Amino acid sequence: MPETLKNVPSPLIRKLDEKAARHDTLRESLNDPAVLSNPQQMIRITKEMGQLDAVVGRYREYQKAAKTIDDLREMSQSKADREMADLAATELPDAENKANQLLENLKDELLAAEDNAVDSFFLEIRAGTGGEEAALFGRDLFEMYHRYCDHHGWKFEVSDASTSERGGLKEAIIHITGRGAYRHLHFEGGGHRVQRVPETEAQGRIHTSAATVAVLPELQDVKIDINPKDVEEFGCRGGGPGGQNVNKVETGWRLFHKPSGLQFKMTEHKSQTQNKERAWALLRATLYEAEQAKQHAAISSTRKTMIGSGDRSQRIRTYNFPQNRCTDHRLGGDTGGEKNFNLEQIVQGNMEPLISALIELDKQQRLENL
Repeated sequence: MPETLKNVPSPLIRKLDEKAARHDTLRESLNDPAVLSNPQQMIRITKEMGQLDAVVGRYREYQKAAKTIDDLREMSQSKADREMADLAATELPDAENKANQLLENLKDELLAAEDNAVDSFFLEIRAGTGGEEAALFGRDLFEMYHRYCDHHGWKFEVSDASTSERGGLKEAIIHITGRGAYRHLHFEGGGHRVQRVPETEAQGRIHTSAATVAVLPELQDVKIDINPKDVEEFGCRGGGPGGQNVNKVETGWRLFHKPSGLQFKMTEHKSQTQNKERAWALLRATLYEAEQAKQHAAISSTRKTMIGSGDRSQRIRTYNFPQNRCTDHRLGGDTGGEKNFNLEQIVQGNMEPLISALIELDKQQRLENL
C-alpha cells in the first residue's frame, strides 16, 4: 500500500478494498462456463459490475495518484541528484492537490454507488392533520416532486391516488425510476408541515397542516417472507383518465396484509397481472421499510441518527408561505448546512440547493459511521 493511503481513514480504505475485490471476483466469474451458459446469472453479474465500475475505477486512479506522491516525496529528498530533487519538490503540490480531489470524488462515488443500486422506488404521499388543507398540501408536494423528476428526466408513474372534494390529494403512490433518483429523493421520507392562509379561510388567518412522505426502495434481491394465507387479494376496477377500461373492467388489483393491516390498490397498468405484481412489490417494500426501521431504532442509541431514516413520525421540513421560506430541520446549526431556502423555488421543483445540502450532510454522517 502506498504510504499516502495510510493517512486515509482505515474504514474507508477497507470499504474500497472490499468493492475492488468484489469487482475482481465478478469479472473472473464471467470466464466460468457455467455462468456463461446462464443468461439470468450473466445479467445479474453484469449489472452488479456496472454498479461498481465507477467507484472501483476511481479508487484505482487514486491508488496511482497516491503512489506518484510517494515517489515524488522520495525523489525530493534525494541528495544524489539535486536538480531532480528540486523538480520533484516543484511537482509535489500539484500531485497532492490532484490526489485530494480524487479522494473527495471517490467518497462521493462510494456513497452514490450504494444509493444508485436502487433502480426504482415507491414514493407515498399521505395527507395528515388539517383536513382539506392537508389534502391540498399533499397535492402541492405531488406537483413539486413531479416537476423535480421532470427536470432530471426520471420516470414518474402514478400507481394509485385518492383525491379530495377540492382537488387535493388524500393519498398518492408514485413509482419512480431513473439513475440517481433514489440518491436524491430518499431524504424526503418523514413529516412535512405547511403554514399558510387556506383558500377557505375568510379571516386571513394562517393555518398549520401536515402530510407524510415515505420512500420505499424496490429491491429485487431482498427476500421478505410473506405467508400467502396472511394476504387477501382480489381484482378491482381500474382508474385514471379516459380509456375504455376505466371503471368498466377489473384491471386493478387490491391487497390486504392481515398481520400488519396494510392495504394497497394498484390501477396504474391496463394489465391486471402487472398491477398485481406492482401491488406485491409495494407490500414487500413496505414490510422491508418496517424491518429497517426496527433495526434503525435498535442502533440509534449507540450512534448518530442518519438523516435518511425516513421515519414518517419525524417532522423534517416546514413550508412557510407567508415568509416564502422552506426550512429543513435537519440542516443548520453545527451541521454547517443552510437551513432556509426560497419556498417559491422549491415548490416549483427547483430543489437542487436543498437536496445538495442534504446529500453533503448525509455524506459526512455516513463517512463517520463506516
